[in-house]
Amino acid sequence: MIKKVEVVDHPLVTDGLAHLRDKKTETVKFRYYSDKVCQLLFAEAIRGLMFRRETIETPCGEMEVQKLADRIVVVPVLRSGIAMLAGATWLLPKVEVGFVGMERDEVTAVAREYYWKMPKIDTETVVMVTDPMLATGGSLLHLLRRVKESTPKLIKAVCVVAAPEGIEAVHKEFPNVEIITAAVDERLNEKKYIVPGIGDYGDRYFGTE
Repeated sequence: MIKKVEVVDHPLVTDGLAHLRDKKTETVKFRYYSDKVCQLLFAEAIRGLMFRRETIETPCGEMEVQKLADRIVVVPVLRSGIAMLAGATWLLPKVEVGFVGMERDEVTAVAREYYWKMPKIDTETVVMVTDPMLATGGSLLHLLRRVKESTPKLIKAVCVVAAPEGIEAVHKEFPNVEIITAAVDERLNEKKYIVPGIGDYGDRYFGTE
């Protein structure tokens, strides 16, 4: 890991990302591969969390097992962050979900908050922020600042693709936030889109233009 960035190296992530990047991939297939990739990203994101020991009965006897103990709140950044929610809730059905509405100005690339609805967050809560495309980091930084006010136990950011500029911006202000992603791409273009990237993730997942 470099600068708290974990690039998930899994064959199904590599394959799924190839389909997500292809502009010929239609909405139905895009959703399928997005959900699969996101499940694997969240499987990696729960590494290092707390477990509790319990004694159970198997069909053949008693044994001690470990179960995930940390309370997890997943916070997708509207709208595209919702595209990652299916993967999170399928893998972690007990998670609580908060919602943050962020709108990026296409000229300035500055994000504006228009909605905030969050479950209780305290010092025993692990927060996982989802934003499929970490570009400038503006939306993510706004959310991290707001979430940090509630003093959570731990914050992680889960992204499908990240740009070096976005990673640098996040870690400049929040050096302890781990970023879990499928790929770190080359750069941002003049419109602040990730290159080679995936395009507009929300449009491609939801079938909008």
